[in-house]
Amino acid sequence: MTQNPPSSSPVAFKVLTVNVHKGFTSFNRRFMLHELREAVRQVSADLVFLQEVLGTHQRHAGRVTNFPQEPHYEFLADSIWTQYAYGRNAVYTDGHHGNALLSKFPIVHYENHDISVSGPERRGMLHCVLQPPQHARPVHAICVHLGLQEAHRQQQLRRVSALVHSFPTQDPVIVAGDFNDWRGRAHDVLQREAGLHEVFVQACGRAVRTFPASLPLLPLDRIYVRGTSVHTPMSLPRRPWNRLSDHAPLAAEILL
Repeated sequence: MTQNPPSSSPVAFKVLTVNVHKGFTSFNRRFMLHELREAVRQVSADLVFLQEVLGTHQRHAGRVTNFPQEPHYEFLADSIWTQYAYGRNAVYTDGHHGNALLSKFPIVHYENHDISVSGPERRGMLHCVLQPPQHARPVHAICVHLGLQEAHRQQQLRRVSALVHSFPTQDPVIVAGDFNDWRGRAHDVLQREAGLHEVFVQACGRAVRTFPASLPLLPLDRIYVRGTSVHTPMSLPRRPWNRLSDHAPLAAEILL
């Protein structure tokens, strides 16, 4: 007897992505991780994509007031996001930082991919496989932070596309993070090679300006999706986000 595949119930959730700049404001003027945690909580996102999040930093821990003793992704997750994954990208004398995903869904597998090209820039993409309750298919969540040089980004976009292309076509995919793509060249590459569409581009006709957070001029941060029923941009208030990091956040509602 042939068994029918398990049925899925519709799953709606919120996605937030933000480059946290290691917990500091622009030019490292003030440490704002506690205020950032409260702002992240207010969004009530189910998935939080973080870039430039500290795993550890001995010098900051010794001189910055209220510097958390635990890794910053654990501090931000607290008791709200019971599942989290961290991908270490940059390692230096005092510590390391990278990408992280906070999730209210079970993370059944994760892997960090080093997509650095050459020189001192260390870049990565953190791939997490999530299993939302009552949904037959897993969800692939990829948190990325791409390079500053156009040639490097093009190579990294191909790496992202190759990874997404390796997933079963029925599996939903969310790719979010800091793309450093102020020229807007990522859209065509990711659509052509991986079938990904940017949420704000589809809804508003263009990517949202997110950098610098105090007066956004460049559209560096993105949320790309594939295999979702509905994806709707969310509007976030300018304050307090304009003073919490050097990047403004992006958020979207997703329906599987």
